[in-house]
Amino acid sequence: MSKNKKENNFELSIKNLEIIVTKMESGETTLEESLNLFEEGMQLIKSCENELKAAEQRVESLMKKSKNGPNSMETE
Repeated sequence: MSKNKKENNFELSIKNLEIIVTKMESGETTLEESLNLFEEGMQLIKSCENELKAAEQRVESLMKKSKNGPNSMETE
């Protein structure tokens, strides 16, 4: 998956989470709808956590490379 698609997926997941929260807070959903929304929200949260963890690892890798010297990042 390309970098842009990952960023778009993350942003889309956050927007979808906001929509889910708004729907659930409205009090206008049935119990079954609320459970389905909750389940969908939990899946989105897990996806976002995984993407954030991957981004954190990438930043750590870049930081290590930059500490190894000025030419270490030119190879990418």
